[in-house]
Amino acid sequence: MSDSPTSAAELGPFAEIARADVDLAPYTWLKVGGPAQYVVEPRSEDELVEFVTFAHGQEAPVRVLGGGSNLLVSDEGVPGFVLRLTNDCFRQVEVEGDSVAAGAGAALSHAVSQSVAAGLAGLEMLVGIPGTVGGAIRGNAGSRAGEIGQVVKSVDVLTAKGERFTRTEEELSFAYRSSSVNELVILGATFALKSEDPSAIAARMRQQWITRKAEQPYGFQSAGCIFKNPRGLSAGKLLDEAGLKGTRVGKAEVSDRHANFIVTEEGATAAEVRQLMGLMQARVKDKHGVDLE
Repeated sequence: MSDSPTSAAELGPFAEIARADVDLAPYTWLKVGGPAQYVVEPRSEDELVEFVTFAHGQEAPVRVLGGGSNLLVSDEGVPGFVLRLTNDCFRQVEVEGDSVAAGAGAALSHAVSQSVAAGLAGLEMLVGIPGTVGGAIRGNAGSRAGEIGQVVKSVDVLTAKGERFTRTEEELSFAYRSSSVNELVILGATFALKSEDPSAIAARMRQQWITRKAEQPYGFQSAGCIFKNPRGLSAGKLLDEAGLKGTRVGKAEVSDRHANFIVTEEGATAAEVRQLMGLMQARVKDKHGVDLE
């Protein structure tokens, strides 16, 4: 891991919110990967802006770590700074009329439960999807029932230079597992929902949860579906038909419940996960002629 241009002695007022040489594996669902040179956890939005401006001036790399539920960290670790929006100021969820405002650090599950409790429909299709609101927006998290981008009204962002602004609906676009939100930090978002009978919303949410739980390997170290579904196809089905369930590389294994999940055991490495991913891609390419992303 290369050195950042910033040393601990040069962190100045940010030394209180920065920790050096922090193992990132415990912060990811796969539980693999090396250390961050620094993990920084701002105590307020203003302090976050000040820090990002400082890091930009230092020309130091900055990354944001959300819930770690779809993340593979290199065994070599991460140079520079890794931001975690763990303070309560980044995790608020507020309901006002037919809108829900949520901080980027809020658990997606919390935003879902708060909206359903308020009798607002639109987020319940995301039940069972882990991670944070910010991560969900960045990757347009979703299920067969819908995607988060369908109900996003606005997104508050912070650029790498420390500039704050709000992107509204006409400035946003969402596609399958991707979005146009490419600024350094997502600060929060507002969702436009619809009033509905809470019991009807809860019933749909329960059914979605039952289906998801039956199909996926909950209780194991995993990072959700590893590959995107090719247009009109199911990546899980392609992997299953290629006979990949149970395939292992070291302590990383293709789940025997869902072939698009990799589960890891204690002591697994990111290199083993990457090698297994490459093997999965090669098998599907050989059998079906499809390139998995």
